Amino acid sequence: MSTPTENDYALATYTVGSFDAPTLAYLPPKTKGYSPGIAVVGAGGISSAHLDAYRRAGYDVRVICNRTLSKAVERRDQYFPKSDVTTDFDAVLRRDDVEIIDITTHPGPRFAMMEKALLAGKHVLSQKPFVLDLDAGLRLVQLAERKGLRLAVNQNGRWAPHLSYMREAVKSGVIGDVVSCHIAIHWNHGWIKDTPFERIDDLVFQDFAIHWFDFLVSLIGDRATSVIATRARATGQYVDPPLLAQALVQFDGGQASLVFDGSTSFGPLDRIYISGTKGSICSTGPNLGEQRVELWTESGVSRPGLVGTWFNDGFQGAMGELMCAIEEDRQPLNNARDNLVSLSLTFAAISSVHSAGFVLLKGRHAT
Repeated sequence: MSTPTENDYALATYTVGSFDAPTLAYLPPKTKGYSPGIAVVGAGGISSAHLDAYRRAGYDVRVICNRTLSKAVERRDQYFPKSDVTTDFDAVLRRDDVEIIDITTHPGPRFAMMEKALLAGKHVLSQKPFVLDLDAGLRLVQLAERKGLRLAVNQNGRWAPHLSYMREAVKSGVIGDVVSCHIAIHWNHGWIKDTPFERIDDLVFQDFAIHWFDFLVSLIGDRATSVIATRARATGQYVDPPLLAQALVQFDGGQASLVFDGSTSFGPLDRIYISGTKGSICSTGPNLGEQRVELWTESGVSRPGLVGTWFNDGFQGAMGELMCAIEEDRQPLNNARDNLVSLSLTFAAISSVHSAGFVLLKGRHAT
């Protein structure tokens, strides 16, 4: 038996060469000529990101609908001065010049709005979380499929430059089969103080971590077999929901960890590491908008120079992918049926927190 060396214990590094980063389609997709009329429903805080992205991309927003007209007017004047404003959602659905309904409201009223929009023959982009009940989500998916419509979810993180590039690297096979994915996000989520988000008990998992459960699913598909999760209040935190959360996910042939430190006052850091049978890829940076990606294979290391930012390329990507899917008569990457897998992981983590145990996954539903 040979004597272990420092290399065996990962105590030493070695020099490797470099290679040109592969060119991958990570930027928000663009249609070839399709330019549908869009209605944005809901003029709350997140609608600014939607509208700013659509303005920059040249999308055709025809109407902004909100229950308080003054907020719709404010958004219109800031982003789309020529668009209409209304408080009448049903009137929006009757418009022949509107093909896509972008619903940005909070989860409560969204189900009924999505159902109405699909029954009216409109394609739909839903803010996340798509639904709060998997069976209800499946009913909407089946309705969209019967009507020949596209139902997509605004999982805008899929087009954050670093997340999109890493996903496409995995998809292209450059690192082989995924063996592990480890996500660690350290930031201050105290901005939710005195906002409606502060009333969401499982906020970190339901509204924030959902991006990374969805990212994991974009890498491994429906391979997850179990989830165990915990949450805790941070010492000194001044908002109601627990800001510390973590989850371990087992999947066929691999594992994943997701750690969220939402009460980090100093030294924010976001890092993702994905290992595969042929290589590894990671991203590191001080925040979600500043990330450096490194790709390691037997050829050495490459550092792609990425362009763009999560806000608001991610929002442009979510809508752009839906538009391309309609134009090309296919399902979008962010389609609602696949998003049920992401939601099943999210809900399994929440269930694990409250049951203090493993949650086994079967197909797309936690059991």
